[in-house]
Amino acid sequence: MLVLSVVGATALFVVFVVIAVLLRNSPTGVYFRFADQVAMVLLGAMLAGGILLMARPRVRADAAGVEVRNIIGTRRVDWADVQRVAFPDGASWARLDLPDYEYLPVLALQAVDRGRAVDGITRLRALHAASRTR
Repeated sequence: MLVLSVVGATALFVVFVVIAVLLRNSPTGVYFRFADQVAMVLLGAMLAGGILLMARPRVRADAAGVEVRNIIGTRRVDWADVQRVAFPDGASWARLDLPDYEYLPVLALQAVDRGRAVDGITRLRALHAASRTR
């Protein structure tokens, strides 16, 4: 996901820069100013930044708990508060089931990652099981 996000963001930004450069030479009869060109570059930068947010999700786990960083926000949860590490049928990503019917999505473990997601969920479940035996 990281490589795809970086390549996509770079390509999008380059397209917006090329459009900004060619904007003044447009045969449409509309007069574009320098400010319009700058706005196109800034718009491309903002959209590329939005795409790069897709590369942000991460999960870090140790014997004490798990830290989940999704697109917006990071949350640390002790294993004692995790009831189950789940990957429901048809779900796009894993989740941590918490008390009171709450859950924390783990966007770093997505179904499209196939083998990597299976390895990640297996390791998380092993750490969760090890914390229960203490």
